[in-house]
Amino acid sequence: MNSFHVGDHISWNSEAHRVSGYIIEVCSFDVHFNGQIHRASDREIQYFIKCDNRDEVVVEKGSILRRLSSNCEAA
Repeated sequence: MNSFHVGDHISWNSEAHRVSGYIIEVCSFDVHFNGQIHRASDREIQYFIKCDNRDEVVVEKGSILRRLSSNCEAA
């Protein structure tokens, strides 16, 4: 199971292409965001992500994310 942290640069597949961004918040509880409930738990973490190429924040589950660099590497 992948574990990601605030500041990690990650990527994932959206409907049409690969997207990347930075994790800005980690949630292990259900999240209401943009009119949807994102179910989360200690076993299925949800991540708030600031997209690189557009002014948008999304919520994605950790199982679909791939780390590009960690927050330690950015320092």
